[in-house]
Amino acid sequence: MGALLILIGYFLGLYFFDSAIVGLVIAILVWAVLSLIGYFQSDSILLRMSRAKKIKRDDHPRLYNVVEEMKIASGLEKMPDIYIIDDPALNAFATGRDPKRASVAITSGLLQKLNRDELQGVIAHEISHVKNRDVLLMSMCSILLGTIVILAWYGSRIMIFGSMTGSRRSSSSGGGGQAQIIILVVSLVFMILAPIMAQLIYFAISRKREYLADASAALYTRYPEGLASALKKLGTSTGQLKSANKATAPMYIVNPFRKKGMKASDLSSTHPPISERIRILRAMAGASFNDYDQAYSKVHGGKGVMPAASIAAGTVPLATVKLEGGAGEPNEIQRARETSDVMWRLSNYNTITCDCGAKLRVPPKFKEPVIKCPHCGRTHQV
Repeated sequence: MGALLILIGYFLGLYFFDSAIVGLVIAILVWAVLSLIGYFQSDSILLRMSRAKKIKRDDHPRLYNVVEEMKIASGLEKMPDIYIIDDPALNAFATGRDPKRASVAITSGLLQKLNRDELQGVIAHEISHVKNRDVLLMSMCSILLGTIVILAWYGSRIMIFGSMTGSRRSSSSGGGGQAQIIILVVSLVFMILAPIMAQLIYFAISRKREYLADASAALYTRYPEGLASALKKLGTSTGQLKSANKATAPMYIVNPFRKKGMKASDLSSTHPPISERIRILRAMAGASFNDYDQAYSKVHGGKGVMPAASIAAGTVPLATVKLEGGAGEPNEIQRARETSDVMWRLSNYNTITCDCGAKLRVPPKFKEPVIKCPHCGRTHQV
């Protein structure tokens, strides 16, 4: 991707300034400015775009406890901030340029659907993105991609609309005019192809890091079935996250714009197919990176996918304790009530419990001094 950026700067400088150096300087300056903004502000920008609301331990003890467990298992030095996105779609993401500034965001829909084992798997997957520095890597890659797209878009349009004037100006110089036309054609072709090539590289990086995050989640929980079961629920859901866009899609645990029938070889996919990820997790004999690599080889019938430096000899045994259905584990209806209560509080709604048992949700902008229960007719002071 860096090579593509340099080539774009080279062609822009050659065409507009008759100096490749000037084009390179401009391209690098644009990239540097955007990188500084992305490095220091990308996490807050993503959280604001998703309209995520920060919670504390008392807001959702079950979620906070799971994140705390996975923070200890992964060895993160600081407890990540926890956010909930008020959206029925099933998804989650992590952000933060380093472990000291990490945040984990999960949709209300996912909180309602997942039991504790599945929630552990998803949180472990997201925390591993922070631990493995995937968040920083993908943020910098997206900025590099954005720089290439911006320069190619503006450069190609200026070339197209200014080509007639430029060709008339250069036609008087004979051979120089022909050289200018050749540079124009080559530059335009490259301006069109460069963003496509950069995006394919970006997607390929995203898919590789998803495999590593799945392997890390299995290692932290020692229970790959938890994440596999969560991915199965994610795969059967049809809702798409309203706040997501194509630039932020690789940050989520599953592609928010996924389509049915996506193949592993599909170069335009930000994530590996969910069915394939599930098969790999369920083929694991243990919980180590080596076990994941062997499971990947078994599913694909070829070489593994884990970085060689991360694979150690031996295996990590799987956990034998399953929390699903255990004492204190809420069912889906209880989880839905728990999550909706949290979202009402985070939105500053006032809750009034009527004598008849009904809970009245009063919006923060409600101006009347009293409210009437629609069930029994009793009047309550607001």
